[in-house]
Amino acid sequence: MNVTLKQIQAFAAVAATSSFSRAAEQLNVPQSRISVLIRDLERELGLRLFDRTTRRTELTTAGREFQLHGEKLIADLKHAIDDARALGERRRGRLTVAAPPLIMEALIPRLLVPFKRDFPSVRVVMLDARTERIIEAVKTGEADIGIGTFAQDEEGIVRTRLVRDALLLFCHNKHPLASHKQLRWKDIAGLPIISLTSDSGVRHLVDYGFNAAGITVQTEYEVALATTALALVEVGLGVCVLPANALSAAKTRPVVARPLSHPTVLREIAMIARHGRSLSPAASEWVKRLQRDMQAMDLTHLR
Repeated sequence: MNVTLKQIQAFAAVAATSSFSRAAEQLNVPQSRISVLIRDLERELGLRLFDRTTRRTELTTAGREFQLHGEKLIADLKHAIDDARALGERRRGRLTVAAPPLIMEALIPRLLVPFKRDFPSVRVVMLDARTERIIEAVKTGEADIGIGTFAQDEEGIVRTRLVRDALLLFCHNKHPLASHKQLRWKDIAGLPIISLTSDSGVRHLVDYGFNAAGITVQTEYEVALATTALALVEVGLGVCVLPANALSAAKTRPVVARPLSHPTVLREIAMIARHGRSLSPAASEWVKRLQRDMQAMDLTHLR
């Protein structure tokens, strides 16, 4: 098959504008050239891609299906050119990192300062979001990398484990459980629980812990953010189970954390990138530093 990039570009322009003449203006070529390119493409594919009348130009069913592949091909090519240009310009460009608020607060600033010092021409965009939004941003290319807790079977992404930490019980410092140095999951049976929403990667681990201990959960409040859960714990509305990195947000509150056992549930902090898409030079450098930082950091507060 001998399909050319110019044919695909002509097809994409006509599909976007619904007009051969406007497509020709957009690509700055004669309309006759657009007609020839589309005719040759249709002949090569053995498909009619457009229904054309004197008034309208519309995609056929086959044309709509081919449009998805054509747009992806052009987008991937643009990304490859951008990567090459960024390398040629000594890693100038844009890097978007997506992570939940707590991880964003704990990890990103410590990386950002030295990274910006070494690569001042790279613009770093931070997207603090929930798990579902992070995955979507990475899959669509809005974010170069994502950091957080993700399901093992999530499709369309490549995972790299960074570190593991344990789930802890967070309660008010005057709560009866605060006097214990360590707790079992069964110790919190029947207590009002403040849970994260079901689209959180952490929530699935918490549910696993309760189920493994044979506990029926009494969810009193369901919130999207760990900081909101801690605020409710602070005023005595219940207890919550969160990863150890939530300690950084709890240290200014009258809230304590206690290890949970039987079972001990570990949470994995991973980095994700879109499957089949190479990282830009700036993103590759960021990932290298992120992995090095995570290996070197003091993880005692994460256990």
